[in-house]
Amino acid sequence: MINKRVANVEEALQDITDNVTIMLGGFGLCGIPENSINELVRKNISGLTCISNNAGVDDFGLGLLLKKRQIKKMISSYVGENAEFERQMLSGELDVELTPQGTLAEKCRAAQVGIPAFFTPAGYGTEVAEGKEVRVFNGKPHILEHAFEADFAIVKAWKGDEAGNLIFKGTARNFNACMAGAGKITIAEVEEIVPAGQLDPNDIHVPGIFVKRIFQGEKYEKRIEQRTVRTKS
Repeated sequence: MINKRVANVEEALQDITDNVTIMLGGFGLCGIPENSINELVRKNISGLTCISNNAGVDDFGLGLLLKKRQIKKMISSYVGENAEFERQMLSGELDVELTPQGTLAEKCRAAQVGIPAFFTPAGYGTEVAEGKEVRVFNGKPHILEHAFEADFAIVKAWKGDEAGNLIFKGTARNFNACMAGAGKITIAEVEEIVPAGQLDPNDIHVPGIFVKRIFQGEKYEKRIEQRTVRTKS
């Protein structure tokens, strides 16, 4: 068994430099690698191309990197509640590649399993299809999409072991599971690390072979992006 545990986030992210492409897991604010994002802010890494479902909010998640102008390009499916993301996109300060959400997930999964490209009907007839090859399958046009090429994939899991096996919880499984192994180096931050062999193999969502480094994160805020409550009757 290869022990992939490192001491902390500083060691896990030590070789991330300027001008790299990073996948960051999570769905909205759910299941985002909070400690890793904060470490990227602290390291003042710049020129980043970030692949993520969205860009967090103004004062949390990827919004912290946007605020410091550390991101040069966002590849995402949703602008979300981030006013600074919207402002930078509309002003031309930030290069933004909006991608249908299912296509975004499949471009991650394709990279994970070694499929270089695939055809999908999503986006045909829109700006998404401009400049892309079109083929017809069963009478329906499809566009060619290429798998992502990322230097790093940073994911957040609920629990993992020292061999890098990961278990995600609830909505946090969105994008984290398909990004693990989709970058040249995958770094996993988890809420709890246990010795190898303690996780039930039937519960593991991502095997450790996809993970290069794993560390236990600290002080998760787990913010709720949109809180909806029932009014009193």
